[in-house]
Amino acid sequence: MSTNNQRFDYVVVGGGTAGLVIASRLTEDSKIRVLVVEAGSDRRSDPLILTPGLVAAVRGKDEYDWKFSSVPQASLNGRRVPQTRGKMLGGSSALNYMMLLYPSRGIIDAWQALGNDGWGFDSLAPYYRKFTTVHAPPQAARDVVGLTYRDESIESGDGPIQVSYSEGYGVTNGAWLKSFSELGLEASTDPRHGNAVGAFQNPATIDPATKTRSYAATGYYNANVAARPNLVVMTDSLVSRILFNTTQTEPVATGVEIVDKDGKKTEVFVSSEVILAAGALQSPQILELSGIGGSELLQKHGIPVLVDNPNVGENMHDHPIVCQSFEVNDGVPSADRLRDPQVLQALMQMYQTKAAGPLGQSNLTGAFTPLVDSSGVLSPAATESLFSAHASSSPGNDLVLSLLKSSSTPALQFLLFPTQVNIPQDSSPPPSQPENFITVITALSHPFSRGSVHITSGDVSVLPAWDPQYNSHPLDLDILAHGVQFVERIISPSLPFGQLLKPNGKRLPPLTPSPEPDDLETAREIVRQQQISMFHVSGSCAMLPREKGGVVDSRLRVYGTKGLRVVDASVFPLEPSGNIQSTVYAVAERAADLIRGVV
Repeated sequence: MSTNNQRFDYVVVGGGTAGLVIASRLTEDSKIRVLVVEAGSDRRSDPLILTPGLVAAVRGKDEYDWKFSSVPQASLNGRRVPQTRGKMLGGSSALNYMMLLYPSRGIIDAWQALGNDGWGFDSLAPYYRKFTTVHAPPQAARDVVGLTYRDESIESGDGPIQVSYSEGYGVTNGAWLKSFSELGLEASTDPRHGNAVGAFQNPATIDPATKTRSYAATGYYNANVAARPNLVVMTDSLVSRILFNTTQTEPVATGVEIVDKDGKKTEVFVSSEVILAAGALQSPQILELSGIGGSELLQKHGIPVLVDNPNVGENMHDHPIVCQSFEVNDGVPSADRLRDPQVLQALMQMYQTKAAGPLGQSNLTGAFTPLVDSSGVLSPAATESLFSAHASSSPGNDLVLSLLKSSSTPALQFLLFPTQVNIPQDSSPPPSQPENFITVITALSHPFSRGSVHITSGDVSVLPAWDPQYNSHPLDLDILAHGVQFVERIISPSLPFGQLLKPNGKRLPPLTPSPEPDDLETAREIVRQQQISMFHVSGSCAMLPREKGGVVDSRLRVYGTKGLRVVDASVFPLEPSGNIQSTVYAVAERAADLIRGVV
């Protein structure tokens, strides 16, 4: 749609998870005109996006995915780590695994303790509810996974994102939950209250009526929203830089320069604000291309310096995960069976004709735990010994350290994944194994390491360099290694989950060089071989006081400018526990109220 000679109140850069929340909420006021500029296409009718069971089919494809890759990681035997980022309307909410989890109270309260008034757990709690409509679990789900801890009194929301429980939970889900229960790690409180520890069945962002993915583009940009005359959405268009009036004391954002798919450049102007919502890897890129960042870097690329702030692109967090796959007994469900074209075709037919079967479901199950190893939950003495071996540094890490000393804040997240996961050790992807597997994923809830993302060119079409610096803080490696040791406890033949696995069956990776999987050095080597990203990058435009590494203030305004905000995961000062889509939605909902002056 042409924007020639049009002036908008707001331009939202990025039509992803956060950007569409902002655009939808601001245009509830018919007098407010908003333009959204999205680099990808509108794929709201694409069956690969809408079908939950086909999520793996879109990852790594140019038309859906930005396909970031890290610089080589020294702590991971020099491997490069892939980073999937949604390149379409709806952003990464269009290709995530649809798990809906909520962070701990302690870590969100730590956001406020770092100097961000109004960003504690109680302030954000209403926004975690605002974006969802939660559907009651079917009886089939209750029969298999219980859900007795659910607090139905907080499910009164009527938000755009549909949240449901599966009808397809089976023997693997039930055995997972029973095993954690036998280990004393059964959830007893609703995770939405912010104090979940133990195994529980999370819901998914799936519309139970249609069995389709519910995401930002179908929820916040539905037909009614799209019909608003005061909302214009441009797809297949890149914002190359933010425009400023530099005649005042601080540069004032006046608009953006847009490059369409044919290379044509257009300038669009705003009367109120530019809102940057391009995500944790590309919001810093656009700031740097616009002259906001470290002066040395900007001058290297011939970019005039408007605001010298080397914090831009720093403080990056990510949830690293370690994937271990185990061969299952004959008859135990494994999504590896979808390799058979006849099986896949039958399931596709079931889904297309009846909206039934596993392709319309998400059957992942999770758990949050304190620090653990092969013996179970670490004792206070063992916890103190682990932490004392690796001193902390920054104020944020000190807060995280104090939280993890309490058993009420999860140090690790474990996930049951229904298929094998093969991690390349070099440039050649490993072949798929012919046997049927399920995978246990160990995730670090609160990384101490900090990475970065920075431009390598003045051209917006050149992806910035992402360096997560995994395990640069040695605590990360050791906490993950302890978690890998705990996996040996989960798969013990004495527990229900372990009884699903084939005795002496294959495992990925094979146990080399040591045959003792609960040996700490072996566990560390498994981390080095198997660690990848959980696709939860955040923190690169941190909401912090500027002198503490901040890029935006507590109202998400970019330091040193006027008329410019950032609203996406890049503003997280600390990585929250769990899958972060819930926190992105909640932050964007609160940001909309900040912009409107409601809070």
